[in-house]
Formats: sequence, C-alpha cells, structure tokens
Amino acid sequence: MLTHDLIEGKWKKRILWHIINGNNRFSLLQKVMPDITHKMLITQLKELVTSGILIRNEYEKTPPRVEYHISPQYQSIIPIMQALWEFTKQYAADHEINLPD
Repeated sequence: MLTHDLIEGKWKKRILWHIINGNNRFSLLQKVMPDITHKMLITQLKELVTSGILIRNEYEKTPPRVEYHISPQYQSIIPIMQALWEFTKQYAADHEINLPD
C-alpha cells in the first residue's frame, strides 16, 4: 500500500509524531529520539520532504535554523498519527508495557 511505503520503517512515524507535537527542529528531534543516528535522521527527514509530507523551512539566522512542518495538503495524516498513538497507549496498557515519555 502506498501509505505504508511513504511512512514505513522504524523512524518515520516517530518523526512525524514528534513534529506534529511541536518538536519540529532537527536538534529537538535528536533530543527526543536519542536512539536515532544523525545520518539516519537526516535521511528520513529528506525522504519525508521529498515525498511532500513535510515542508522544510530554512531561516537565515546565526546560527542557521531549520524547521519541519506537515505540508498543508497532507494535514490529514495528523488524525491518523493520533489514532495510532491512542491504539499504542491502549495496547501498552493491556499488556503492561511501559512507554517512553
């Protein structure tokens, strides 16, 4: 399924979740996902930008600042990600799995 192909893998759904919830800068994403490598984060963000799901905004500042946002035409992914999170919380509760903060 195309949707699966666009957000498949270990990282893309996590990245999208964090961006939706306000961690939209590279440094913030690294902080909230310490187990992802620098290179993998760059690669996954590039793929999400190339697919059009994310928009990358660069700000000419010192130091330079880059922010990522869900593209306006793909805002419909937000309730999907929220539903996945609700399912995850329920499943974790039912199986006594501790979720990271």
